[in-house]
Amino acid sequence: MSEGQQTWQHTTVLLHEAIDSLVHRPDGVYLDGTFGRGGHSRLLLERLSPQGRLIALDRDPEAIAAAAQIADPRFTIVQTPFSDYPRVLAELGVPRLDGLLLDLGISSPQIDNPARGFSFRHDGPLDMRMDPSRGQSAAEFLATASQREIAEVLRDYGEERFAPAIAKAVVARREAGPPIERTAQLATLVAGAVKTRERGQDPATRTFQALRILVNAELEELEQGLNAALTWLAPQGRLAVIAFHSLEDRIVKNFIAQHGPGQVDRRVPMAAPRPALLRALGRIKPGEAEVDGNPRSRSAILRVAERTDEPLPVVPTKPGRRNVS
Repeated sequence: MSEGQQTWQHTTVLLHEAIDSLVHRPDGVYLDGTFGRGGHSRLLLERLSPQGRLIALDRDPEAIAAAAQIADPRFTIVQTPFSDYPRVLAELGVPRLDGLLLDLGISSPQIDNPARGFSFRHDGPLDMRMDPSRGQSAAEFLATASQREIAEVLRDYGEERFAPAIAKAVVARREAGPPIERTAQLATLVAGAVKTRERGQDPATRTFQALRILVNAELEELEQGLNAALTWLAPQGRLAVIAFHSLEDRIVKNFIAQHGPGQVDRRVPMAAPRPALLRALGRIKPGEAEVDGNPRSRSAILRVAERTDEPLPVVPTKPGRRNVS
């Protein structure tokens, strides 16, 4: 079976935990900002009443194609990054959300398909873009970035101890001949530059993570999406975010704490605490059974928060529908 015909399977992480935490108003409006292969969206639709509504987003064209299989009048899919949801909601005439779900992990079909270039375990073009039609690929970045820029990306986004050595090796390879264009080429180069590694972890793990985060602007996307939630979530609206590495989870944790009860404006330390906009509801990790059945879920952390009753800003909306399938 060729790559074009292959169907890669995906197991949704923290499926019931996320939807159980998110859906508190069956007739509400919900947003799945990272549709993937639709595991969360399908279960969410099962929990909604006939009056409920689900809007899903994804920038991966393969995810959009998978969403076309859902024939449900309550469901809308739009191809766009999830940070773009304020515009989408305004165009669809949605005034508020009762729940917002973000599953920040990449899907198994993205990892397992060599043509996507996400994995060091399968040789393929070094791409890593979730939307292959937009932006700079990982290969293009490595072909043009300075040694310092490469080292900073590997350090900041991959928490890679050997970032300077890897960056030096990338540039030396580039200066000696053709630049790196394949995932196997990069994995081999990193293995030669990394002296030691945690037991059971491939030497290229952190490098591939860093490049994927850079290429898809994942941390910037997350921060924008979280900040918009303060405006778009209705009172008692739920925010549920599944993170898979410490950089993402730290952003989510700090965001919820920053807007939780008892926070003081550091610019005016003697002033009364700021009104709480969010209330933390919990932190959930996969159980042993899920990890045994799906080892890729091991690092997942689900954080859930609820919008308080503090006054909400006015959200401009306009009628219309876009990219509906």
